[in-house]
Amino acid sequence: MGGMGKTTIAKAIYNEIGRKFEGRSFLLNIREFWETDTNQVSLQQQVLCDAYETTTFKIRDIESGKNILKQRLAQNRVLLVLDDVSEFHQLQVLCGSREWFGPGSRIIITTRDRNLLRSYRVDQVYEIKEMDESESLELFSWHAFKQPSPKEEFSTHSNEVIAYSGRLPLALQVLGSRLSDCEITEWHRVLEKLKCIPHDQVQNKLKVSFNGLKDVTEKQIFLDIACFFIGKDRNDVIQILNGCGFFADIGIKVLVE
Repeated sequence: MGGMGKTTIAKAIYNEIGRKFEGRSFLLNIREFWETDTNQVSLQQQVLCDAYETTTFKIRDIESGKNILKQRLAQNRVLLVLDDVSEFHQLQVLCGSREWFGPGSRIIITTRDRNLLRSYRVDQVYEIKEMDESESLELFSWHAFKQPSPKEEFSTHSNEVIAYSGRLPLALQVLGSRLSDCEITEWHRVLEKLKCIPHDQVQNKLKVSFNGLKDVTEKQIFLDIACFFIGKDRNDVIQILNGCGFFADIGIKVLVE
């Protein structure tokens, strides 16, 4: 899901091993940038310019870009990171097949969609594990107090923030920064407000997944589960939602992935 730290981990790997390759490129936020053909061509161009450390490459259109990428990248050992991939077509345009790349190349893809990785037949999937309570408290404390643990008088309130955030790294960073240098009375007010009104920076990041659902029935299934069926038996819920014409056995599988 959004805010778990996929991009952060990919950046760390890229910075650690990137110099071992003959060429490297990191394409950030592909989902947001993908809207037009012009943007798609510019991403193809960025891969070449990054890998060869030059600005001389000019690509006319998407198809010619695919041919140029295949010809050029096959000559080198390349590290390519594709961040926030949301459609199979994006992979077809930017990294077609393994034959596009020279021996020893590596492609790292971050995505919210498990099925996309399966369709592309990736060699290995790493699913980010949820942080435990102590890790969550440490991350929050670094942003709120600039130290690895809470100040004593803020200990109880810090644990409330951890519980509210669901241990989501993005939420812990945003809320820690928001509460940094605040008095204890302001912590009270902020926590009460968050229970009614989510922080917009966190909410918007999570909402991307909801907006990315392409079928209106999938959105309806999500909302019905969120409002009525959390913790209920899956088969019972599928029967109820199918009675509404939502094809819930298919829709719930999409939501899980």
